[in-house]
Amino acid sequence: MKKLPLLLMLAALMQHSIFIAQEFAPGFNKEEYLEMLRVSVQTTLVDEYIEQFESPVSFYRAYQSPVMGLDNYYDLWLNEDRTAAVISIRGTTPEQDSWLENIYAAMIPARGTLQLAPNEMFDYTLAMHPDAAVHAGWTVGMAFIARDVIPKIRDLSHRKIRNIYIVGHSQGGAIAYLLTAHLLHMQKEGTLSEKIRFKTYCSAAPKPGNLYFAYNYEALTQNGWAYNVVNSADWVPEVPISVQTFDDFNRINPFLHVDALIRAQKLPQRIVARHIYNHLDKPTRKAQQRYQKYLGELTERMVQNRLEGLILPPFVASNNYVRTGTTIVLQPDDKYREKYPDDPKEIFGHHQHSPYIFLAEKMETPFFEAAD
Repeated sequence: MKKLPLLLMLAALMQHSIFIAQEFAPGFNKEEYLEMLRVSVQTTLVDEYIEQFESPVSFYRAYQSPVMGLDNYYDLWLNEDRTAAVISIRGTTPEQDSWLENIYAAMIPARGTLQLAPNEMFDYTLAMHPDAAVHAGWTVGMAFIARDVIPKIRDLSHRKIRNIYIVGHSQGGAIAYLLTAHLLHMQKEGTLSEKIRFKTYCSAAPKPGNLYFAYNYEALTQNGWAYNVVNSADWVPEVPISVQTFDDFNRINPFLHVDALIRAQKLPQRIVARHIYNHLDKPTRKAQQRYQKYLGELTERMVQNRLEGLILPPFVASNNYVRTGTTIVLQPDDKYREKYPDDPKEIFGHHQHSPYIFLAEKMETPFFEAAD
């Protein structure tokens, strides 16, 4: 029986060595994701939380950012032979500012300019589609982080460290989406070296934007360089709440001709058709307007009280948030339910790092190669 702990330790070391030996490459790698989670745990900076988890195996912390924006923070990690780095973005904290960032959930264009402070502008491109839109609060968080991290990325590239992971759990995952999109578009625009390779793990992340942002992000990362990892028991990836209206469809769609079709009907049928259409159309429009009022206009006043001089582009009249990216689903089983039962008193019981690590370790397929 004494041999059992030793065997378990050896097995764990073998699994860790698998990751250490892995080349920086496209495709979902179970051990790589677990290492990213271990790094992400450290980024919380909460000692009593960190003590519950193993330390990172292959990376050490090389830099800690200041706390900025709406309680945003990241740290930078390097591996021992300095061939790869990790940008680890902190998730939601108990601070009011952090939650304010989450509920600032109106949409803004995915391309534009933010004023972060008086006389401090930040140009961003997260998607090229003219109808692409993203979460206002997380875009603000991304902008503050990008302002600090981009010089660090350029310095890494100058030192020949050009394999860079981006990881975030929870709110950190939402910001990781947006930062990845921004950096990849910088490379396309020629303002960041194309020699740098980014690989992103968004873990337990909420929905970052609308369908056109998702299309663009997935096209940019579809060759295995970005993953969205979701515990199907976790409610956080289901937010923000989505409201789709007829205006959220592509510009060429059958609803363009609804008015003409209704007018072409005889009077009795026209009245009935108009009544039905209005009952289908108006509720979603009103819902979208309410979400924009409370999670946009009213919340913005509170945000601007925290961040003096902050000015965002005008809101987009949409709340069509969608799941984004190549998704790896962690599916709970009976053993998971025994360890992590549904408990109304623990609303984040399925969302923390622990259940994600538990499910990831149980994955039967350790590696999914990217398509050619």
